[in-house]
Amino acid sequence: MTKWVYTFGNGTAEGRADMRNLLGGKGANLAEMASIGCPVPPGFTITTEACTYYYQNNKAYSPELKEQVLNGLKGVEASMGKKFGDAENPLLFSVRSGARVSMPGMMDTILNLGLNDQTVEGLAKASGNPKFAYDSYRRFIQMYSDTAMGVDIHKFEAVLDRVREENGYKHDNEMTVEQLKDVIAEYKKIGIAEGKPVPQDVYEQLWGAIGAVFGSWMSERAIFYRKLNNIPADWGTAVNVQTMVFGNSGDNSATGVCFSRDAATGENYFYGEYLKNAQGEDVVAGIRTPQQISKIGNERRHLTLPCMEEEFPEVYKQLCDIRKKLETHYKDMQDMEFTVENGKLFMLQTRNGKRTGLAALKVAVDMVHEGLITKREAVTRVEPGHLDQLLHPMFDKSAQRDVMAQGLPASPGAAVGQIVFNAADAEQQAAEGKKVVLVRVETSPEDIAGMHASQGVLTARGGMTSHAAVVARGMGIPCVSGVSDLRIDYAAQTLTAGGVTLKAGDMISLDGTTGQVMRGALPLRDPEMAGDFGEFMGWVDEIKHLVVRANAETPKDADTARKFGAEGIGLCRTEHMFFDPSRINHMREMILAKTEADRRQALDKLLPYQRNDFVQLFKIMEGLPVTIRLLDPPLHEFLPHKLAEQEEIAKELGVTVEEIQARTAQLHEANPMLGLRGCRLAVVFPEICEMQTRAIIEAALEVSAQGIKVVPEIEVPLISSKKELEICKKIIDETAEKVFAEKGQKVEYLVGTMIELPRAALLAGEIAEIADFFEFGTNDLTQTTLGMSRDDAGSFLPKYVEKGIYDRDPFQSLDTNGVGKLIAMACKDGAATNPNIYLSICGEHGGDAASIMFLNKYLKGVSCSPYRVPLARLAAAQAAVKAKKA
Repeated sequence: MTKWVYTFGNGTAEGRADMRNLLGGKGANLAEMASIGCPVPPGFTITTEACTYYYQNNKAYSPELKEQVLNGLKGVEASMGKKFGDAENPLLFSVRSGARVSMPGMMDTILNLGLNDQTVEGLAKASGNPKFAYDSYRRFIQMYSDTAMGVDIHKFEAVLDRVREENGYKHDNEMTVEQLKDVIAEYKKIGIAEGKPVPQDVYEQLWGAIGAVFGSWMSERAIFYRKLNNIPADWGTAVNVQTMVFGNSGDNSATGVCFSRDAATGENYFYGEYLKNAQGEDVVAGIRTPQQISKIGNERRHLTLPCMEEEFPEVYKQLCDIRKKLETHYKDMQDMEFTVENGKLFMLQTRNGKRTGLAALKVAVDMVHEGLITKREAVTRVEPGHLDQLLHPMFDKSAQRDVMAQGLPASPGAAVGQIVFNAADAEQQAAEGKKVVLVRVETSPEDIAGMHASQGVLTARGGMTSHAAVVARGMGIPCVSGVSDLRIDYAAQTLTAGGVTLKAGDMISLDGTTGQVMRGALPLRDPEMAGDFGEFMGWVDEIKHLVVRANAETPKDADTARKFGAEGIGLCRTEHMFFDPSRINHMREMILAKTEADRRQALDKLLPYQRNDFVQLFKIMEGLPVTIRLLDPPLHEFLPHKLAEQEEIAKELGVTVEEIQARTAQLHEANPMLGLRGCRLAVVFPEICEMQTRAIIEAALEVSAQGIKVVPEIEVPLISSKKELEICKKIIDETAEKVFAEKGQKVEYLVGTMIELPRAALLAGEIAEIADFFEFGTNDLTQTTLGMSRDDAGSFLPKYVEKGIYDRDPFQSLDTNGVGKLIAMACKDGAATNPNIYLSICGEHGGDAASIMFLNKYLKGVSCSPYRVPLARLAAAQAAVKAKKA
C-alpha cells in the first residue's frame, strides 16, 4: 500500500530533509527540525504524490488516503492530549501547502481549522481568553470562505473596515468580544447569501482545506510563478496539517519571520520581524507594519519601536540558539517562521532563504571564510540569475537626490520608471515598452505578474518579510516597503509623501538598498565588479572546464566582454559592421553592381573599414582568440525598401530608383532564412569572402607587428556539406597566402564552420577532416531541426510548453531531446575524425544555465552576449561540480 501520510513532532519524524520531492520543502524541513530537537508543533504531511494522484483521477483522493489521514490525526490527538472537534478543549490545525521548491505566497493556507459554533466556546473557556477565541474564529471563517469556498475576500474586509472606522480602531485586535461576535454573524450571512456557508463539521472542514491546497497548485498565480521559475506542473504540492499554536492569544504571544542573515545584503546578523498578539498571515500580508526582532535590526533600519530582543528576551535567546543550530545543520542561510504562545516558542518552518543576488554572493563568500562550506559548494549557492541582478546599473552616487519619502530597503537595486497603481496597468505598459514602477498600499499574490513586469515596487504598508519584499527579492527587482507617510489614492491615481503629490505616469526612482523614494528619474551607472564578486568569480574560474567567450563586434562590446571575464570573442558577426552609416552605401553599391569588376571596386572601398574593425578587436583581446563569422544574412537586408529611402540612396549612388527596385525584386526570396545566405554567398560571390579574409589577415599582421599576439579564427556559416567548406576554405587560404607574400610576414589562423543545419551535424565526421573548429549556431539549428521560425513561434509555443510538448521554450533553453542529440552526435563524430577540433556553441543557449549543464559533457566552450558572460562562467562551474558528483 502506498504511504501517503508522514508524521512529525515530539522529537521524532517519519520524514527527512532529503525527502523534499515527496514531502515538499516545508514538510521535509518540519520533519528534520523535529528530529534535531527544535520545538515543532506535531502534525503530518500528505505527500506530493497524493496531489499528482488527485489531478490524474479527476480530483479524487486515493482510497487509502482517508484512513491514513485519520491515523495521523489520532497520533496528534494522543500527543497533544486534545481531541479534534471536541467542544470542551478542541484541537485545532493549520493546513498549509508545501511544494518541493519555495513558492512564497503562491498557494493557499488555512489557519484555526476545527473551529465552529461549539468549539469556539470550548476554546474560550479552556484558554480563559474569549477575545482570542472569537478572533481566531473570525479569522478562520474569512480564510476558509476565501480559500476553500471561493467567496470574495473583499466582502469580509469591508465588514472589518466598517467596524474599525465606526469605532476609530487602527487595528483588528482592538475589537471587543461582542464586536467580534457581531463580525462573525455578518461573515456567516455573507456565506449564506453566496450559498457557500462554512461547514460546522470539522472533518468536512479538513477535507475542504486539503482540497483547497491541492486546488491552489493550479491557481492562476501559482501557474504564473511556475512559468517564471521553470517549475514543472507535474511536481504537485504536499499538504501540511499541523497543530495550531496561537500568536494571537494575548500580549505574551507573538508571531514572526526571521532570517539567519540579512536576505537583502547577506550581512551576518540576525534579522527578522514579528507582531505581538497576531497570527502569521498578519506579518507576511503587510497589513500591519511589524517590529524588528533584534536591536541591530532597529539600528540598521533607523526604527524606534521595541524589538523582540527587548520585549521577549528569553524567547529571543532561544530563537538565537535555534538560528545557529539550523544554519549549522543546513549550511545555508535560513528563512524561519515562528510563533510564541504565552511565552513559549514554536518553530513552524525553515527553508533555505530567498535572497537577492548581492546577499547570495556575500553569504556564499562569508560561509567559505567561516569554514561552513567549501568553494565548490559556494559556487552552487549562487544562481546565474543572482549574478544577473548584480550586473544591473545602479544610481550614480554623484547625482542630486530629491528624496520625498523613506521606507524599508526590502530588495536592493535601482529602479526608475513611470508610476502605475495596479498590476494590470504595469503589464500593459511594460508590454508597450515603457518602464514602470508599481505603487500599491500593499501587494497580494494576485499582483505577481504586474510585479514581474515592473522595474521596482513601492508599498505603503508591510515590512521586510511582507509579500512585496519576499517576492521582489526572489525576482531580483528593487522594492521599498512600509513607507508609513505614503498616501495612495487609487481613485485619483495619485500618491502623496513629504508634501509632494505625483500622479500616474510621473517618473519616480526607488533605491531598494537604502529605502529612499525620489521624485524624477535619477541617472544610472554601471555596477562595480570588485570585492566579493571578484573573489567569487575567481573560484568559478578555478572550477569550470568550459571556455567562455563573448559575442562581440564593436569595441564597446569587446571591452565589456573583457571586463566580465570573457576568454575571447566566440562570434563576431561581420554583417553588423556594414550597417554603419559611413559604409552602408558602399555595401549597397556592391549589391547593386552588375559585374564582378564593379563589385570588387565597391568591396575595395569597404576593405579599410573592415580591416580597422578587426584591428580594434584584436588589440582589445590582446592575444585571446577572435572568431570572425563571414557575411551571413541575405543581401536584400542591406537594401532600402521604402520609396523615400530608395530615392535618397539612388541620388547618392548615382543610379535610378528603378534599378534599386529591380535589384531588390531580383534578390527577393520566399524564405530568405533558407535562401542565398551564409557560405552560399561565398560560393556565388567569392570576391566577398576574399575581401573579408584580406581584411582579417591584414589586421592580424598589423597588430602582431606591434608585439600583440593575434589568434584569428575565420568561420564559414551555414554549410551543409564538406564540399561547401572546401570551396570557401580554398578562397580563404589562397587570399591569406597572397597577403603573406605582399607583406612579407605570416600569422597563424584557423578556419572552421558554424554547424546550424541538421545535415551538417549528420556529416560532422567528414566535415571535421578540414575544419579546425565547430561552432554550433543553436538559434538556427533549433529552427531548422524543429521546422519552426523563432520569429513566428511566439503565437503557439506557450501552448506547447503548457501542454508538455516542450519542457521550456526551445529558443531559450536547449531542446536536449532533439537538437541536443544532434549536437552530441556531431561532437562525437567530429572528435573521432579530428581529436584536436575545438567544439563550442554560440546563440542564446550559450548563456542559459540549463543548456550549459547539458552541453558541458560535449563541448570545450560556449559564447554568449557580453553581459551574460559571468552567468555562463558560473553555469559552467556548476556543471563541472555536478559532473564530478555524478
